[in-house]
Amino acid sequence: MSKFDLTDSDVVVVVGSGAGGGTMAHELTRRGLRVVLFEAGRRETLASFSQNPGTAYAQLTWLEPRSQTGTWDPVKNSPNQPAWHCRTVGGTTVHWTGATPRLRRYEMQARTTYGDVPGTSLADWPIDYEELKRWYLVAERRLCVTRRNGNPGMPASNNFKVMYNGAKRLGYKRVHTNYLAINSRAQDGRGFCIQQGFCVQGCKVGAKWSTLYTEIPRAEATGRLDLRTECFVTRIEHDASGRATGVIYRDAAGQEQRQKARIICVAGNAIETARLLLLSESARFPQGLANTSGQVGRNYCHHLTGFVWGIFDEPVNATRGVVLGGVVEDENVHDPRRGFVGGYHLELASLDLPTLPLVGLPYGWGRDFASIMDNYRNMAGILINGEDMPRSDNRITLSRTLKDPHGLPVAHVNCEEHPNDIALRSHAQRQARRMYEAVGAKRTLSSATPPATHQMGTARMSKDPGHGVTTPFGRTHDISNLFISDGSVQTTAGAANPTLTIVALVLRQADYIGREISAGRL
Repeated sequence: MSKFDLTDSDVVVVVGSGAGGGTMAHELTRRGLRVVLFEAGRRETLASFSQNPGTAYAQLTWLEPRSQTGTWDPVKNSPNQPAWHCRTVGGTTVHWTGATPRLRRYEMQARTTYGDVPGTSLADWPIDYEELKRWYLVAERRLCVTRRNGNPGMPASNNFKVMYNGAKRLGYKRVHTNYLAINSRAQDGRGFCIQQGFCVQGCKVGAKWSTLYTEIPRAEATGRLDLRTECFVTRIEHDASGRATGVIYRDAAGQEQRQKARIICVAGNAIETARLLLLSESARFPQGLANTSGQVGRNYCHHLTGFVWGIFDEPVNATRGVVLGGVVEDENVHDPRRGFVGGYHLELASLDLPTLPLVGLPYGWGRDFASIMDNYRNMAGILINGEDMPRSDNRITLSRTLKDPHGLPVAHVNCEEHPNDIALRSHAQRQARRMYEAVGAKRTLSSATPPATHQMGTARMSKDPGHGVTTPFGRTHDISNLFISDGSVQTTAGAANPTLTIVALVLRQADYIGREISAGRL
């Protein structure tokens, strides 16, 4: 493995090794650039993944507590963990479920399409749909997405068959086994999915795309990647002209180090990326780095989620098969007659038995709860994934009460639900219940809102520097050699699981960085 000197000011620093950072590291190294990739977590392997849910959770998850306020359910139900994401090499691509839908054209023009929705900070994306679609095509080939480019879809599980038949009885047309970055046939040096159902514990056969065993090893093979694990970046530094010069970090032994850099790409996810920028305040940037607009941390979106369960007389065995191996796309349209703007997906879902009572049920212990658990084998599940309205005060700030092991303020999440969010979720829950009732469910029930697994918007792109943090290429308006390379740059959330969009934007960004370097502008 390559090692670069701490004083080498010609390297590119990438912070975070997930969908954004891992992809960026590969793209830059194959263009001849030397990259130092920082990851706060450890490096696991296919062999070290655990299929014990509790062990896997502890092994992969960002466990440091955060503070939060607001009206959404996790404030009450999960006060120290408003978001569920990973702290490991490969980031959340290790535990994600592989769903890779595209954003729709109308979702990228939300302000124009929806109009003035009071209480929101809606804005149109500063890039057009055709430009993003061009990079979706590249990303889908890279990730070997099913139902694209001739890749077969996944086989239908029992859980999917229940969803499919209920959806068809309601008149839905766009129902299938989902677009998934999971091999339905062996390719890209990886095996095919064996339908084990342990997607979120880490795919032990490597069928699911993850930067852990795709982009990062390929970057290492170039001889131009220095991967530093268990190294936590605490600050980005800049010179008198406002140009980023390097990062301060704590190494695996807890010692503070400084790494120089020519370019810095931050890909820590929308919560930790915003936190790092805010921690990097200075006399020149007293509100936080790249934050002269005051927009860093604002417009936090997380998707409207929640589970709907149907209980049947016969076993469904929903855990057999791909976790998100099914989707109903018909409600991903803008139709204000439903009582809200934007749309949602209904995605297949299952939860392992230890996790189900923690995030998937509407209430706690008792006789009725026990009756539900007795019917675990007979349960079918749906996950709602809907467009969350951006709000200026839904934001990430630095906690005033909690500090991390390094003595630094952790992220504080404030999230107030918009009336549109409530109306959309209510409609989605009703439709999911109707689907199950249409095929004979003896009971249906809905969960509270679980901790967020999709984080977006806290460093959103904009043409006007006063309305966002980055340019359409994710280059910060304030600092020419500082880039944001994750879902933070999404101007709005849409209803699509964000990983495909993150990869597409990072592939586009890496191409842009390469061209800017070649032209002598970076």
